[in-house]
Amino acid sequence: MIAEQLAHAHAVSRPIRRISVWGRTRARAEALAARLGATGRGAVAVDDLEAAVRAADIVACATLSPQPLIRGEWLHPGQHVDLVGGFTPAMREADDAAVTRARLFVDTRDGALKEAGDIVDPIGRGVIAAAAVEADLYDLARSVHPGRTSAADITLFKSVGTALEDLAAARLAVQAGG
Repeated sequence: MIAEQLAHAHAVSRPIRRISVWGRTRARAEALAARLGATGRGAVAVDDLEAAVRAADIVACATLSPQPLIRGEWLHPGQHVDLVGGFTPAMREADDAAVTRARLFVDTRDGALKEAGDIVDPIGRGVIAAAAVEADLYDLARSVHPGRTSAADITLFKSVGTALEDLAAARLAVQAGG
């Protein structure tokens, strides 16, 4: 389950003390919270998505939703939004307000500008320009772009996934003996 892996990945590099898990079904949210809790992560299932987003420093969204779930009006300065679920132009995890309020970063420009509904749809309707995407993962990793430049930045990272990312993850797993 990608949501579980996202929680672990963020917690490895940040001092995360609490993970709120929201899901379309309470049972699945509780199951994920229990699995995360069993690894020593403070996790709790929540029913109120808006309250959870408003309280979070990091929002990780991994859905196949055709309708936006994350609302820009809920975001606050300093927050990071990770959108890794929707991977077609017909999928949206965040609304236009979220996209326009945040500094936008993507895994690959080619993929995001063709496949990511969270980027493609607002561009197609003139809400944002393609130039609103500040950098891709390649430029961020090479420090060509600094990424967050202020503690007050709201940042949004949109990933649609690439074979290269899958290959790199597989290589790391093999090297780690997993």
